[in-house]
Amino acid sequence: MKALVYVGAKKVELRDVPEPLPKSGQVKLKILYCGICGSDIGIFIGTHPRAKAPLILGHEFLGTVMEDGEKFKKGDRVVTFPLLSCGKCLSCRTGNSHVCRSLGLIGIDKDGCITEYVCVDEAVLFKVPDYVSDKAATVIEPLAVIVHSLHQARFQALDNAAVIGAGPIGTLTGMMLTHMGASKVWISDINARRLERVKSLGMIPVDVSKQQYGMEKVVKDATDGEGADVVFECSGAASAAIQTTDIARVRGMICITATHKTPHEVNLQAVNFKEQTFVGTRVYTKEEFGIAAEYSARFQDNLEKVVSHVLPFKDAPGVFDLIADSANGTIKVLIDCQWK
Repeated sequence: MKALVYVGAKKVELRDVPEPLPKSGQVKLKILYCGICGSDIGIFIGTHPRAKAPLILGHEFLGTVMEDGEKFKKGDRVVTFPLLSCGKCLSCRTGNSHVCRSLGLIGIDKDGCITEYVCVDEAVLFKVPDYVSDKAATVIEPLAVIVHSLHQARFQALDNAAVIGAGPIGTLTGMMLTHMGASKVWISDINARRLERVKSLGMIPVDVSKQQYGMEKVVKDATDGEGADVVFECSGAASAAIQTTDIARVRGMICITATHKTPHEVNLQAVNFKEQTFVGTRVYTKEEFGIAAEYSARFQDNLEKVVSHVLPFKDAPGVFDLIADSANGTIKVLIDCQWK
């Protein structure tokens, strides 16, 4: 069978690999689509600290069950909770296995799912509602990130929100906030095509490559100088980290959704003087992943709108060049894993 394999820094190949056989408690899945995540980009560039070549990429995937298992039937469409935890550390013992001391992920710490078939434990599978499209279902995994982020931020209807970064996670965050009743959602980026898309989705775009004072001025001008109720940092940029406290109001919430690869400066004096709350997020709990799977039925149209590009499997090696070219305005890119 075919698989997209990371073979070294800035090099991926389509390779023939052995077709897997299910073990006890597993079912075999035929992969329909797999999304490209920021972590896949880090692996491709060669900067991911854990990923080792050769490695089959991908953890955001939709598959169909090939044969009846104990819980799932042939033909069921499923998504997979992809986290790998030890079950022994304090986090795991206290119900927080998503922040396991040695947390791993399919597609990083073991072979992933940009391939034709995989075998997966039934215990980590979630059935996709019948009327949710394949493309929408493939975005359930990043939607789970947003579910967790909104829980961490304690978002409430009618809060206004500033989202930094209009990539896949930022765009999904803004869409979910709008859907959940935010009074206003500002979202910033430097990519004009991304900003056009978020404007069409009902958010207020802020082009920080052109705004003289950026997100802070736009938000404060709209809130009588107060600032945003909640700020979601979804870019991972050092400049964004230092700006969050300026954008958030007194006693505002700052939620760090992006994974910052290195330590960045933060204005702790503002956190003190404005009594702001900083909260981190890391992936999602298994319960939140299940919530995302169920919620996809209500959020289907929005999830489909996040998908900006779909590549056939034969073109998969070019996916990172596609994403790297800002002129393409990519948001969520999917690989069609059905070899034709």
